[in-house]
Amino acid sequence: MKRPTPSVMKAVAWASVGATLAAATLVCAPAAQAVADKKPNIVFILTDNLGYGEIGSYGGGLTRGAATPRIDSLAKEGMRFMNMNMETQCTPSRSSLMTGRWAIRSGTHSVPFGGVADGLTQWEVTIGEALSDAGYATGYYGKWHLGSFDGRLPNDQGFDEWYGIPRTTDEARWPSSPGWSPDIMPAEHTMEGKKGEKSRALKVYDVVERRLIDAEITKRSVAYITQHANGDKPFFAYVALTQPHLPTEPNPAFAGKTGNGEWADMLAEMDANVGQILDAVDKAGVRDNTVVIFTSDNGAEFLKPWDGWAGPWRGQYFTALEGGIRVPFLIRWPGKIAAERVSNEIVHGVDMFATLAKIGGAKVPADRPMDSLDQSDFFLGKTEKSAREGFPIFCAERLQAVKWRNWKLHFMRQDTMFDPPVKNPVPTIFNLFRDPREETPTADSWVVGPILKIVGAYEASVKQYPLIPMGTPDPYTPPAK
Repeated sequence: MKRPTPSVMKAVAWASVGATLAAATLVCAPAAQAVADKKPNIVFILTDNLGYGEIGSYGGGLTRGAATPRIDSLAKEGMRFMNMNMETQCTPSRSSLMTGRWAIRSGTHSVPFGGVADGLTQWEVTIGEALSDAGYATGYYGKWHLGSFDGRLPNDQGFDEWYGIPRTTDEARWPSSPGWSPDIMPAEHTMEGKKGEKSRALKVYDVVERRLIDAEITKRSVAYITQHANGDKPFFAYVALTQPHLPTEPNPAFAGKTGNGEWADMLAEMDANVGQILDAVDKAGVRDNTVVIFTSDNGAEFLKPWDGWAGPWRGQYFTALEGGIRVPFLIRWPGKIAAERVSNEIVHGVDMFATLAKIGGAKVPADRPMDSLDQSDFFLGKTEKSAREGFPIFCAERLQAVKWRNWKLHFMRQDTMFDPPVKNPVPTIFNLFRDPREETPTADSWVVGPILKIVGAYEASVKQYPLIPMGTPDPYTPPAK
């Protein structure tokens, strides 16, 4: 048999190499596509009563006694919103974030004070349920305030696991209050639970636990991110910190750290906790495929001796003033959302449902009025305009104002949460560019037209889909159409 020449052998060798590379390309191409198509992880950090002007990137930080570099890094590495709005109280804002519906629709328009079946009915679809159905692992850590008992806790509403408090932090003061007895009013407990199981009480939530809880929320959130970062599912971590809600008291490790008082110490603690969460994302190697959001549930803390800061705006939570509804909002998604982008376009917390559903490939319910608008194109820079121009502002069950572009129309006057709402003889209109503190009404009556369209659309939807009364028990069935 004739021996092959060197040139023939070389050709055969290169053919073999080419075949190998071709085979490798066929194997790697689907893998590369799978990576490109992978759904992003989502870390949603929600603070409690953090005013617009508290953190450095919104004019606070050092001016409030403590720098907030870790939180501010999200503004440098992502997008900063100057006109993010929430509802006026804890429960309604958390409800609209969860359901994509104005809280008044869901019977959650006010903070519950006992005596009724509080929280969301099981008929509501939460963003936890939507993302879980879309293949996400879901964890909730922190304050819930959307139901106090089994059936209405986070592990009953779409989250695989949870830890936190079912209601609110001012209850931490009960055990040390004169005359209080657990026989009269049972103490709130920290709790934990898993999907398909009953939640269990852990510790009485008193002033000692109040100082410790955000460290525990952070610890469990970090562990969850670390555990699920390289799993077979994308993860959704909802981190609901309890600061700076009254009593605004820092963790013992931060007490006295700034030398500028407990409020500044609390800001330093919050910044460090957010830093731990950001570090966990980085250490897990999922930074580029993780959406991180930082925001607040409503405007600034108000009850003395604690005093939040709303920046240039007047008012605080429980009011329709800008200080009650406008909050910091930062979002980072490397390679998807441009760094250091800033916008004053109107967005509302209710929009988080449709936006996160779009990002995560989840379904939006089609059998009920949804107030959530998909802002994903706006967030990703495909357009410079928000999908929203305005929204109604409810204080409890009252339609108190409407915001449209840079104007606000108030049907009622209420300067603080303790003032009785008084109906204006004539609705007052404010131009927020010229008068950010809403002190001098303008004669721009032409804006009544587009504002009343917002009111009319809401009222028409209520005729078709009646509101769920507060305190409605499960099971709830919507009226037949």
